[in-house]
Amino acid sequence: MDTPPDRLSVNPKSRFHNEELLTRGIGIRFNGKERNNVEEYSVSEGWIRVPQGRAVDRKGNPITLKLNGTVEPYFKDVAQPEG
Repeated sequence: MDTPPDRLSVNPKSRFHNEELLTRGIGIRFNGKERNNVEEYSVSEGWIRVPQGRAVDRKGNPITLKLNGTVEPYFKDVAQPEG
């Protein structure tokens, strides 16, 4: 499998969580820039969720912002073209 899934989350409680893929290492390019703080993404819907500073909700989960744009996930163990 050389194509990352359409949607993935780092939250173990999410139905889009996949520990095996996260262990392999997935990188996210959002609007042409590398992002390393993505909590969840959706390629088909064109958004990522990133934590908003250190703020947490009453259950201890990070409060996230949903950013819209071009999402390009890739596996870090596969060479990526520059650009």
